[in-house]
Amino acid sequence: MTYHPKSDFLRTIIERGFLADCTDLQELDQKLYSGTVTAYIGYDATAASLHVGHLLNIMLLRWFQKCGHKPITLMGGGTTKVGDPSFRSDERPLLGPEQIQANIDGMQKVFARYLDYKEGGNGALMLNNAEWLDSLNYLEFLRDIGRHFSVNRMLSFESVKSRLDREQSLSFLEFNYMILQAYDFLELNRRYDCALQMGGSDQWGNIINGIDLTRRVLDHEIFGLTTPLLTTSDGRKMGKSQGGAMWLNAEMLSPYEFWQFWRNTTDADVGRFLKLYTELPVEECDRLAALQGSEINEGKIILAREVTTLLHGAEAAAAAEATAREVFEKGGTGDDLPTLTLSADELGDGISLAQLVTRSGLAKTGKDGKRLIGEGGLKVNDETCTEAGRMFTASDFETPVKLSAGKKRHALVQIG
Repeated sequence: MTYHPKSDFLRTIIERGFLADCTDLQELDQKLYSGTVTAYIGYDATAASLHVGHLLNIMLLRWFQKCGHKPITLMGGGTTKVGDPSFRSDERPLLGPEQIQANIDGMQKVFARYLDYKEGGNGALMLNNAEWLDSLNYLEFLRDIGRHFSVNRMLSFESVKSRLDREQSLSFLEFNYMILQAYDFLELNRRYDCALQMGGSDQWGNIINGIDLTRRVLDHEIFGLTTPLLTTSDGRKMGKSQGGAMWLNAEMLSPYEFWQFWRNTTDADVGRFLKLYTELPVEECDRLAALQGSEINEGKIILAREVTTLLHGAEAAAAAEATAREVFEKGGTGDDLPTLTLSADELGDGISLAQLVTRSGLAKTGKDGKRLIGEGGLKVNDETCTEAGRMFTASDFETPVKLSAGKKRHALVQIG
């Protein structure tokens, strides 16, 4: 029998496809229906920006707040010093405190676009687990918290087991990560009455740990909820593209490139992504997903417009759409294309096409760039060019040079 939630939040996220697992759906539903609930998602500060892979859970927090509840974005200023071993094949490089803080500053800009950090009520909270983790006394922590953890059980978690099964090293430092994450939930419950942790389904074991610890130490009833780990219909990890990670900070990925990423969604993913990444009514998402042939492009443009508006604002979304129209429909260069500006020193006596393709971000490596050119996949000013060694000198840049990889990825190169 399908469960029909009473709470707005659970009804919304189930209808839109956000729910993978929940520790006690009916009890959580009752709690959400009865009053304001506080929930958190944790983010380790391993990069200067969040990326599209984080966007699903950011939208989850946004819906949580829109439904009247209080979200916490927990920055892992403490846990980033250890590194989450979940489903990794190697140990994360350890970052220093200055780099961790710089990363947190970059990530906070994105959260402010989706959540309202107003004072009081259901205003979101931005917290940092370094607040309680940095000052822990190791012996007291082992005695008061460590005794509640079974190593046998921790070894059975899929995130750890998969690493050990491949005979890859798992350091004691990383093994402590799951204890620290569980302790986060305990502290948030004690300090802020936080009753729910949410996260991707790869965090299920860590979430259960926190629930068990909090019940043992405080005897409080708390909950866990996970979202599915998304892949695109062609099997790629969500948020990855040929050019690398799809960052959410505008200085790391232009609004045009972000818009274009969503415009390039495959037909089969349009309806699902509209439900997850926009706030359009479900009926409208279904209508757009059902379009056939070239008409499905309307759905892709609306998806790109809506997602870009949420992150970068309506003006940036409109500019990206106008640039795309100019590039694709009129064959122009567009004012907002990703642009590589070379200095006279960098240009020197000339620069090869293969170097331009790599420097502009249209290929990850020189080898990839040469392959792209050799296979006829690159155009220079809308003309196919297959000579990777073709040299460009100052006279070629009297006007910007437009590079196109296939039909959908473009860049301009100019001298500055």
